[in-house]
Amino acid sequence: MNPKNGIPLNLSRFIAQRIRQTTTASFSATVTRVGVASIAIGLAVMILSFAILGGFKGVIMRKIFSFGAHIQVTKFTMNNSYEETPVSTNADLYQKFKPGPRLQHIQVFGHKAGMLQSDQEIMGAVLKGVGRDYNWSAFRQTLVAGDILAFPDSGSTASGGPSYSNQILVSRRIANKLRVRPGDKVTMYFIQNPPRARPLVVKGIYETGLEELDNTLIIGDIGLVQRLNDWSPDQVGGFEVFVNGFNGTDLHQLDQAYQEVDERMDQDMGGSKITDRYLSLFDWLSLLNRNVVVFLTLILFVACFNMVSILLILMMERTAMIGMLKAMGATDWQIRRIFLYNGISLVWRGLLFGNLLGVGLCALQYHFRLIPLDPVNYFMDTVPIEWNWPVFGLLNLATLVVVSAVLVIPTFIVTRIQPIRAIAFAK
Repeated sequence: MNPKNGIPLNLSRFIAQRIRQTTTASFSATVTRVGVASIAIGLAVMILSFAILGGFKGVIMRKIFSFGAHIQVTKFTMNNSYEETPVSTNADLYQKFKPGPRLQHIQVFGHKAGMLQSDQEIMGAVLKGVGRDYNWSAFRQTLVAGDILAFPDSGSTASGGPSYSNQILVSRRIANKLRVRPGDKVTMYFIQNPPRARPLVVKGIYETGLEELDNTLIIGDIGLVQRLNDWSPDQVGGFEVFVNGFNGTDLHQLDQAYQEVDERMDQDMGGSKITDRYLSLFDWLSLLNRNVVVFLTLILFVACFNMVSILLILMMERTAMIGMLKAMGATDWQIRRIFLYNGISLVWRGLLFGNLLGVGLCALQYHFRLIPLDPVNYFMDTVPIEWNWPVFGLLNLATLVVVSAVLVIPTFIVTRIQPIRAIAFAK
């Protein structure tokens, strides 16, 4: 019983606190600093790894979603070309679509392949026609010059067809090859019967860093695709559906949304998920996840090994104290708890410094972009950071639980120490 406040005295905790307060220049004092540093560095590296991995995946996902929705619906056909068999916007999937818990937005699209020519160069490209319902909020993040498309007022041209905008958006890679800038005029030739050519104006330039998109895709008005294909105003290449809150990781959420879309589709329609259309990219991201898990497991193993070694050193240095406590009637578990309290105290200090170091480095990179990347190889020009606080909390909890559990193992040495030999050894 504590004579000052009447609270029952925890003998193991009291002795552990007195040991920590004894600041000497002993070898164990240096070793404890190494233990704290190992926990701090390990946690900081784990925080950095998950922040960078999350940021990397987030940037890739946003770039993919800016050009391809989570679910794409087209006419069921065996045709493997860029051009689609038209579907009608009078379909129930489009007309009766309402945002809900799973589905967020639907938009139309259509593709048309051709040759794009400037004053100096010519190259193949695929025109993706979009309408007024296009989700520009995701696309704006990839825009590096110019502006988005301006659609004309509803109406018809002199030939009786629907009016369309002659503006297009091209990638930086295409713009560099054609040597064009926003405001320049180009001509696109469409190989069909009869062949057709359309003068177009570059309205803006985008960049994703994804070769599959940047090498071929340009964005234009779906009215142009309708005119070229002799489609009626209610005919489009297909529909793109966005899933509520999907960030590319919860595949079960995507599967549920796809099932809901599939139930609303007409029988002659077929759907595809973005994970299927960009299978190689998603497989690559999954491989990164596995590599990070292996890497973090090794870090946690090294931290546990260091703490076990440090606790053994602390116990060997206090062999005489252990023998004296046993001679005075202390149980093995009471003595083991002394060193467990000390070990857990070191873990807490390591977590504190690790969070300060890890979050601090993340903040420096997030605000000042100190570490650049080659966009050709990494699809981005700087190391990205994602602030995923629940994951950071789980890293702290996992480190505390795993290392604390492992610290129980070396304390079993207390049961092997005999009081007489321990006291004699001290002499």
